[in-house]
Amino acid sequence: MLGNINIVECNQNYREALTKSILFFQAQRSGSLPPNQQVTWRSSSALSDGRLANVDLTGGYYDAGDNVKFNFPMAFTTTMLSWGTLEYGKKMGAQLEDARVAIRWATDYLIKCANNMPEKLYVGVGDPNLDHKCWERPEDMDTARTVYSVSSKNPGSDVAGETAAALAAASLVFRKVDPKYSKLLVKTAQKVFEFALKYQGAYSDSLGYAVCPFYCSYSGYKDELLWGAAWLFRATNAVNYYNLVKSWGASDQPDIFSWDNKYAGAHIDYILGENPLKKSYMVGYGPNFPKKIHHRGSSLPSIAAHPQHIGCNEGNQQFFSSPNPNPNILVGAVVGGPNQNDEYADDRGDYSHAEPATYINAAIVGPLAYFSGLP
Repeated sequence: MLGNINIVECNQNYREALTKSILFFQAQRSGSLPPNQQVTWRSSSALSDGRLANVDLTGGYYDAGDNVKFNFPMAFTTTMLSWGTLEYGKKMGAQLEDARVAIRWATDYLIKCANNMPEKLYVGVGDPNLDHKCWERPEDMDTARTVYSVSSKNPGSDVAGETAAALAAASLVFRKVDPKYSKLLVKTAQKVFEFALKYQGAYSDSLGYAVCPFYCSYSGYKDELLWGAAWLFRATNAVNYYNLVKSWGASDQPDIFSWDNKYAGAHIDYILGENPLKKSYMVGYGPNFPKKIHHRGSSLPSIAAHPQHIGCNEGNQQFFSSPNPNPNILVGAVVGGPNQNDEYADDRGDYSHAEPATYINAAIVGPLAYFSGLP
């Protein structure tokens, strides 16, 4: 019911918030950073990702405050970024190209992950159990960069279905500006979806030790198959995808992502500071925002400021436990937020409230674009 909102009384600078919400993704980049990198306290990292499996899996995004690449949330992030760009791209102005760049940083990586199809789909890099014990900059990390995949014998229809959705949605973003790349995206999406459909099963069952409790597939995999089919139908207009959506959609019951619960969407100003604490939960936006977020790169000094290697234990002892604000401001990052009583401790150790994530930012880009485009 957007028409009932009194826009005149809004005091937020949505254009600034939009710009910063997209800039956040540069700080989450893995791989070789380009010369025009704007978040200058980050440097290239994880340049050997995939080597343990004799494949190139460099690039993509670290999902949150850690240094692991989990493809399930990364693919969802990509789908949501693409969806927001498709719906509100005309309202983004100069930020439209930045949004496309953010999407492509993920899809370039997801395409690499599908290069060995139909034998296997790579779905992540980095041992989360070891990584989460360390407090290291991405540029310093020396934990195992274990490669994870799903296959016909160890299926993962959920992560594959979401990957297909991401690639299909992104193909629509690039359809007019880069037709060749768009065709590659949709072709890869079809290949990945065929794999998801043919070898059905939850990736939590195949890779539980590596993805749970971090990103278990609690809802099963049928929702991702439906989601992937829906985006492929939009991208191709192929009747077989339509038939899948029609046959599955009638029996599946919606859960959180539904028409019924709109409370979070009706509060996008609460996040920006219209709350009892008058605190912005977007880092770098407004005068009062979280200063000690749960994020390794933000809380550790940059390579430029501290070129010496910072080891796992040293990072924990000297920086994770430090009472000081993070030395690098992770501009645009939206943190988990306050508790149910509108309290926020700004505690680096409280990851459930103080940690940002790509999929949080991806969901807010579209709404911010909508409001920033209003007169």
